[in-house]
Amino acid sequence: MPVIISGVTPSAELRANLAGTTVLLSFSRGKDSIAAWLALRDAGANVIPYHLHLIPGLRFVTESLEYFAEYFQCDRPILDLPHPTLYRWLNNLVFQPPERCGVIEAANLPMITYDELNAIVRDELGLPPDTWVCDGVRATDSPNRRMAIKTYGPVNERARTQKVVWDWRKADVMNAIERAGVRLPPDYLWFGRSFDGLDRRFVAQLRTYAPDDYERVLQWFPLADLDFTRATI
Repeated sequence: MPVIISGVTPSAELRANLAGTTVLLSFSRGKDSIAAWLALRDAGANVIPYHLHLIPGLRFVTESLEYFAEYFQCDRPILDLPHPTLYRWLNNLVFQPPERCGVIEAANLPMITYDELNAIVRDELGLPPDTWVCDGVRATDSPNRRMAIKTYGPVNERARTQKVVWDWRKADVMNAIERAGVRLPPDYLWFGRSFDGLDRRFVAQLRTYAPDDYERVLQWFPLADLDFTRATI
């Protein structure tokens, strides 16, 4: 049964209003964004996904994006762009050796906001600037997200964003995925969730299950394996 928050528009109504329109989907490859894609498709929206990568060129990410593009019969590869977190990690010199720090600081990498990123995606795909950007954020993800949705609602008219499965519970998400026969990415087998960090919870599993991707992480963040040392101290 969906979550009910007094005065907040149910997600089914949001999706019904998007029927017949073209929407962007911020697609993380995680279970919630998969459920959002399924729900929007079932509501009759034309969904164009885009993905934000934390590390460029990870094979398991690329292969799962190819799988989802095939499953959902996309007429183009899923647009894959750098996540703002990648810039933040680099600008903050996370897991960088001293000899790289000056180079990174001299690069003056941008700090891109999500609003700016969504505008870039709309422009890249030739979509109108008022095209809605949807996501799979849910109220039951955390108390903070529930409070944010209760306070501000699932729709941001200024940013043109909507949380289109905000009132779904985890069981609703998993049931939709099971009914559709969608395969979850390997993240859930390795990490128990989608890949979203550089700590040993993620890097250790990559070293075991995807050593080529582990080496790719170290190309970008050479000292990431120090977190293994920290765990033994």
